[in-house]
Amino acid sequence: MRILTERDAVIEDQIFTGNIGARQIHPDGRPYHTFRTASVLAEGSGTVFRRCVFENTAGSGRTAGQAIALYLDGDGIVLEDCIIRGHQDTLFLAPLPPVPYEKDGFLGPGENAPRTDRTVYLRRCLIEGGVDFVFGGATAYFDDCEFRSVEPGYVFAPSTPAHAEEGFVVRGCRFTAAPDVPDGSCYIARPWREHAAVRLENCYLGAHICPAGWDDWGKPTEGLRFQETGSTGPGARLRERPAYVRTEQ
Repeated sequence: MRILTERDAVIEDQIFTGNIGARQIHPDGRPYHTFRTASVLAEGSGTVFRRCVFENTAGSGRTAGQAIALYLDGDGIVLEDCIIRGHQDTLFLAPLPPVPYEKDGFLGPGENAPRTDRTVYLRRCLIEGGVDFVFGGATAYFDDCEFRSVEPGYVFAPSTPAHAEEGFVVRGCRFTAAPDVPDGSCYIARPWREHAAVRLENCYLGAHICPAGWDDWGKPTEGLRFQETGSTGPGARLRERPAYVRTEQ
C-alpha cells in the first residue's frame, strides 16, 4: 500500500499499481480483508490529482475478493482526468460506517480513526469495476465521469451518514460496460448502510443497467435517498424503478 500524506499538493501524471485481494494472507497470518488491499491510500486534505492512474490488478471479486485501487481519506481532495481500475470495491471514499457487520470487517488504516465527514470531487475520470466499485460514506461529486462495468454487479454502495445532506452526486456522467457484460446485468446502486444517498442528474445509462436500476440489498427502504433525474440511454427505464427511488424525466 502506497500512503500519500501530502496536504494541498498537486500530483500529476503518476501511475500507481497494486495486486492485493482480500483473500490473500497478510504477513500477520490473517486475510488482508478489504481495507488493507488498497494500492494507494491518500490521506492529505486538499490534494489535487491530475491525469493519474490508480489500479488494483488482483482480478475479479469472484476469485480475489475485494481489492481497492484507491482509498481516499482526506477532505477536499480533487481528481481530474484520472483513471481508477479494479473489480470489486475499486474506489473507497471515507469515512467508514460506525461499526462493521462482522469481525475484522474494517481491519486496516481507518479501523480506529474518528468517522470524520469528507467531501471529494471527481471530474472527467474513468472508474472501472464490477461489484460495489464506488463505495463509502463521503459526500462525493462526480462530474462528466465514466463508470465502466467490467462484470455484472453494482456501481455504487454508499454508506452515507444519516446527518449528511448529500451522498454521491453524479452529474452528466456515463454508465458503460465492457463488451462481454450482458445487458441488464448491472445496478446503479445498492445501500451499504440504511441512509445511503445517490443522486443522478442527466446521465447516460447503457443497456447493461437492468430495468429496476436500483437494489435495496434487503435493507429497510425508509431511509434511502436514491434519486434519478434526466437519465437517457437504453438503461434509463425510469418507469420500472422501485417505488423508493425518486425519478423525474
